[in-house]
Amino acid sequence: MTRPAQQRFRWCALLWLALLASPVVQAASLSIDQLMGGLAKNPQGAATFTEKKFISILDQPIESSGELLFIAPARLEKRTLRPKPESMVLDGDTLTIERGRRKHVLQLKDYPEVAGMIESIRATLAGDRKALERVYHLALDGGDERWTLVLTPLDPKVGAVIARIRMEGAKDEVRSVEILQADGDHSLMVIEKRASPR
Repeated sequence: MTRPAQQRFRWCALLWLALLASPVVQAASLSIDQLMGGLAKNPQGAATFTEKKFISILDQPIESSGELLFIAPARLEKRTLRPKPESMVLDGDTLTIERGRRKHVLQLKDYPEVAGMIESIRATLAGDRKALERVYHLALDGGDERWTLVLTPLDPKVGAVIARIRMEGAKDEVRSVEILQADGDHSLMVIEKRASPR
């Protein structure tokens, strides 16, 4: 090897070592307290949603779309517009479901499995970590620009229905909610925030 070639080889080797030694810049991780604090700053919000439910006995997923409205700390409304109008309003511990001319009023304390699923969304939107941790183990991954929150039920009654809830978002917005049921069926709701509630 000629002297110029040796020098080039040395410079390349030094450059390669310098690159290997340089620190990799990563996005700052987000803590659960930081995420909940950011979410809690939004006392109300309105959004549209599209949802797909994958049920093992059906060949195609069931698709629906509509509007969501949240008013902290305890009111959550889900108004399905397509394919058929349906309204679910959670106010405190009372859930009112309307389909056509039928109306059902439920007390969440009588339905812990339903309460666990609904509370996951309401408590997350409210940034209420204590309420979430009463029902779920929380695992957060990612940073402010993109995060994933996985909720695993602590209560066996809830766990008999829900295996896991996975939420994804950015900053103080929840962008999607995926619910995996214990029987393998699952649903995915994609949420798009609106400027303000109507």
